[in-house]
Amino acid sequence: MDLGVISVRYARALLKSATQQGIENQVYNEAQTLSDSYSQVAELCSTIDNPMLQKDAKLRLLIIASGGEGISELMQNFLKLVLKEGREAILQFMARSYVTLYRKQKNIIRGKLTTAIAVSRNIESKMQKMVEAKTQGTVEFVTEIDPDIIGGFILEYDTYKMDASVKSKLRSILSQLKK
Repeated sequence: MDLGVISVRYARALLKSATQQGIENQVYNEAQTLSDSYSQVAELCSTIDNPMLQKDAKLRLLIIASGGEGISELMQNFLKLVLKEGREAILQFMARSYVTLYRKQKNIIRGKLTTAIAVSRNIESKMQKMVEAKTQGTVEFVTEIDPDIIGGFILEYDTYKMDASVKSKLRSILSQLKK
């Protein structure tokens, strides 16, 4: 069976249970934290996949990776089920699938604003509202500072990218001059 299909099935079941209990937002945060833990701690995957490590030790580790002792009972039970079924090798895909399904259900789009220097909260808020107006959805907005773009900004959301950076304009001028 395809790992993608399995992880989506588990994620769907988790989302359905979380929605029925009215805690889908909390479980979203926990799944996001777990997914981030897998991304940021390279050893987590190999440790969880280690067959020599006892399941109760894996569970404690996964609870910490999901946000600590305060995580929902549903998430704890979900982690226990995954371990019981021997599916811990694809848990990171389950967490990512939950995040994706949740965002789709709640019409949440990820947006990113890259600037050469930090922008004020007011400008960030205006950009986020502009994206929300265009997409008619909620936007999870992050800002990033990249001095290499020299000035201006790069706005990305969904499949849209607007590059109004000085660096891209200089590249455009250089390519025109080379012709």
